[in-house]
Formats: sequence, structure tokens, C-alpha cells
Amino acid sequence: MTREPYLAERLQGFGTTVFAEMSALAVATGSINLGQGFPDAPGPAEVLDVARAAIGTMADQYPPGPGTPELRTAIAAHVARFRGLAYDADTEVLVTAGATEALSAAMLALVEPGDEVVVFEPVYDSYAAAVAMAGGVLRPVPLTPPPADTDGAVWTFDPADLRAAVTPRTKLLLLNTPHNPTGKVFSRAELDLVAEVVLAAGLLLVTDEVYEHLVFDGAAHVSPATLPGLRDRTLVVGSGGKTFSTTGWKVGWACGPAPLVAAVRTAKQFLTYVNAGPFQPAVAAGLALPDAYFTGIARDLQRRRDVLVAGLRAAGLPTISPEATYFATVDVRGVQPDGDGLAFCRALPERAGVVAVPAGVFWTAGHAHLGRHLVRFAFCKRDEVLDEAVDRLGRMSA
Repeated sequence: MTREPYLAERLQGFGTTVFAEMSALAVATGSINLGQGFPDAPGPAEVLDVARAAIGTMADQYPPGPGTPELRTAIAAHVARFRGLAYDADTEVLVTAGATEALSAAMLALVEPGDEVVVFEPVYDSYAAAVAMAGGVLRPVPLTPPPADTDGAVWTFDPADLRAAVTPRTKLLLLNTPHNPTGKVFSRAELDLVAEVVLAAGLLLVTDEVYEHLVFDGAAHVSPATLPGLRDRTLVVGSGGKTFSTTGWKVGWACGPAPLVAAVRTAKQFLTYVNAGPFQPAVAAGLALPDAYFTGIARDLQRRRDVLVAGLRAAGLPTISPEATYFATVDVRGVQPDGDGLAFCRALPERAGVVAVPAGVFWTAGHAHLGRHLVRFAFCKRDEVLDEAVDRLGRMSA
């Protein structure tokens, strides 16, 4: 690995992300960008209109450090409504600059140098960087993909791998469900095992649940904090970006027992301090939308998933259909004989005018071979964009 000058040792290897490379490739080639996971249509008017009305008022100035009382109250009510968990809006809810800051602040606040953090991989790329910035050590547990083109099959893990990942140096377990990049929804049985491991070792649990409402096919998201014994040692991270198609607003939050939230707030206040003044009342309005909104966005996204998955399969790309999130995973070995997903993604704009992301970047070095042949496509796009992408991919195989 080539060393980056000036960059601290703990961040060596965390250079420009593959998302930046692939997005630049999309612009340079005029390709359809199915790599980065952001919607290309506006969010609900009930949310956008509140933000527009707030701009030009005192909402443009610094909000309170923990977030506006209006938003913190809305978050607590939303979590109680959908997860049955009661949090005090004043002491157990913290507003952050997106889920990414909540996770980074949690690592900085809770992890001492040398502490180990257990994660399931493939793992969203910011996790490893956040742990590294805190001086922690990542302990990955690999997820195994199901056979592609097998509907209903899900990613799994070996319970022995999870138990073996925990050592006397382990401080916390960082769990993402619904899971990016695989689209896996951890089952109740799997979460019971996680709870058993966490409680037996006296760990803290940080759960990233930003895709909580984007679940398909009757799969059910269960917040681990609802399991017996976990609420008082769990920090639950959420965000309005995916739910309201406002990823650029960067409004996230963390909920948990007051001492845990206070610790994270201490780190967070020296990162952004505050953010998104006019957007906080807008997200508060969104969280209060009727149930039909939340079931509707999942139903619509599932339809888009089905369009893309069918198109990928028709193009000769065996695909793992996800239970949740924005992403479908493809096995490229049928069209890329050497199984090099990165090479496939770099060539795809010229071959088909479409950009994807190599899933191998979501594995740590020791397990990189597990994801080398996999590529991630996003389906959170308008109908006409998905239709054109499917048409282009189909011509590639013609």
C-alpha cells in the first residue's frame, strides 16, 4: 500500500472512496449512476414545504446543541410509535449531522485506543474509518451471500464466527440492520444471538437503523434495543435522509439511555456542534406523517427493486434480491471471467453506459476475496432512469 504523505497512520488506506471514483466516471461518460445510493426525485411536499417556510427565519441560526426540542420530541414519538421504545426527548435523544456523524461521535466517545469493535461485513465504509479515528480495532464477522437468482434466500453468518470475534478487548458491537450493502434484514433469531453475545460479554451495542422503513416482501425490521436486557446498553442511530429522500440535508439522530447519549453528545459537540437549522422542523413534520406514507415508500421502492433485479437477470447478471434498502448485489463472474468486480465497474460505463459500485470495497483486507466478484447496483431512481438503465444493460448482453 502506498503511504499518503502527512496522513496519520490510523487513517492510512482510507483514501478517496470508490463512490467518488464511480460518480466521477458517471459524469465523465454520461452514464446512468446506479452506484451511489441517493434518490433522484424530491421528497414529500409536507416535508419540503416546512423547510422552505423555515428558511429566512430564526431557524437559519444555530439550533440548540442537542437539536431543536421540536425535532427531539418528534423522534421520541416516532420511535415509540414504530418500535414501542420510550425515550426522554430531553436526555435520551440527540440530533446529529446525519447518521454518519452519530456513528463517528459514538466511536470517538465510547472506544478507547486498542478497544475492539465487532462488525458484520461487508460493512459500510465509514464504519472502519470511524473506528480507526477512535484508535479502535475492527473485528469483522463475515456474512455469506446466498446463491444468486434464488428468490427468498438471505445472507447468513456462522454463530461460531460471531462468538469467536469477541475477546477480552472487545468494547462494543456495531450492527447495521437493515444492512447496507447487502439488503439483509437480521432475523429475530439472529438478533437473539447478538443479544446473547452482547450480554454475556458486557458489551455496548450501537445499531444503525437508517433503512428501518425500507423493508420488503413481508420482512420485519426489529430494533435490537427492544430485546430483553438491551435497551440500557444500546445506542440506536436513525436518519431522515433515506426515509424522506433528503440525503443532502444530513439530519440524523441517536437514541439511548441518558448516560450513553451524554457521552456521545460530548464528542458530537466538538464535531459539527449543530447543523441543518431549517431542516430540523421539516424532518419533525415528516416523522409525524401517517402510517400510509411509510408503508407506501416501501411498496414503491420494492417495485423499483423488482424492475432492476429483473433487468439485471435478463442481462445475464445473476442477482441477489435484497430484503430491504436501496441496493441489489450482482455476481459478475458470468460476464467477467476473472471475477474482478472493480474491473467490471470501471469498464461498465463504456460497455453499457451504467455505473455501479464494486462490493469488494465493503470487506476488510482479510476477507476481500469473499466480495471480489460482487457488484452493487442502486434502484432508488425514477422509473424512466431505471427503465433506461435496464435497456442499456440488456443491450450489453445482446
